[in-house]
Amino acid sequence: MPGLLSSPVCLTVIWFLSWSLCTGQAQIQTDEVSGVQYGHIQSNVTLACGKSQIRVPVAWHLNHSSALPRHRVTPDGALVLLHADHSAQGNYSCHDDRGLLLHSVRLRLGRPPGLLKVSCQVPNHTHVRCSWTELVKTFLPAKYNATFRGTGLEWRPCVLDLAHKHCDVDHPAFWQTIHTLRITESNGLGSETTSVRFRLHELLKPDPPESLLVKALEGHSQRLIVSWNFPASWPVHDAFPLKFQIRYRPQGSAFWSEVFPEESPYMIFDALAGYLHQVQIRAHDEVNSESQWSDWSPLLLVRPWEVSSTTETPEEQTEETFPDFFPLSTKPEISTAKTHNSVHPEDEGNLGLVILLVLFSVVILITVLSLIFVVWVRQRRRDHVTKQELTSMVKMKSMPI
Repeated sequence: MPGLLSSPVCLTVIWFLSWSLCTGQAQIQTDEVSGVQYGHIQSNVTLACGKSQIRVPVAWHLNHSSALPRHRVTPDGALVLLHADHSAQGNYSCHDDRGLLLHSVRLRLGRPPGLLKVSCQVPNHTHVRCSWTELVKTFLPAKYNATFRGTGLEWRPCVLDLAHKHCDVDHPAFWQTIHTLRITESNGLGSETTSVRFRLHELLKPDPPESLLVKALEGHSQRLIVSWNFPASWPVHDAFPLKFQIRYRPQGSAFWSEVFPEESPYMIFDALAGYLHQVQIRAHDEVNSESQWSDWSPLLLVRPWEVSSTTETPEEQTEETFPDFFPLSTKPEISTAKTHNSVHPEDEGNLGLVILLVLFSVVILITVLSLIFVVWVRQRRRDHVTKQELTSMVKMKSMPI
């Protein structure tokens, strides 16, 4: 019999039974351990001590400490946290009178989701990006789902980028008038769906033109050469052409001159000699009049050519310089009320000054002649009065006394 007990088979059976008993005891001690429980912040939160309804004395711990926030314990052992705030979050556990663990749970406090603030950008006809911000701070991890469709079409997913809180739609049905985006936010306390409707053709806003370059033209003190590229996000140039607007002014001036060039490069003919000029450019969809202008490109500073200087200083030109030759546009351009004519002689300013001086001289001459005429009229009136007085005196002397 002792030999039988010492055999490998019996030892294996004994070890298995012992392991089963230990495992069962451990399972009893850690039974009903749940994951995470969510509660509303600044409200009463109830934590149950497992699923057992046996009324036995229990002790609650928070993060292995017997110190608890404001609370009360119900007869069935449940813990009720009163007006729980963020300090009440943590790992809770309840134990019986022998110290054995009956149940444990992690408590997270926050708020259910609210409506989202949604905005959409349409940088071209083939892409839509919509981003959102939370109007309600939930303090809880959230999940999102986003769908997009045009009027009468099926819902399609809006591809999520949760790290940056935006979603993207490629090749939307641009011919549809109204589009709808639905974003659902969910957390441990509930969910909320935000729906927004918009018109893609009104949201269309190109990115600013890129690689703006401005250079003085050697030998011409009032000319500047401007060159630029289409924005990289506007890939189809022929199918969806862009129109451009350039504005420029001497540094320190409050008024801009504006032109609408048809192609790059473009020459400015009326720069103010000897002064630094600020130059910017923006773009607009040429076909869709209801779309938006792009933002202005970064400001560039450049000085027209001067006799004493043949090179530019780094602070006057923030981008790389032009080649020496450009196939300049000779087409007439449209300009606003503040814009000078695109092409005129360089001495037009001198001619205007001469005309101004002539007009001023004419005004002075007319004023002087008017004064002379007034003095002459007044003098005639005085002479007439004097003559009448002499006549009266003669008549009085000739009368008999």
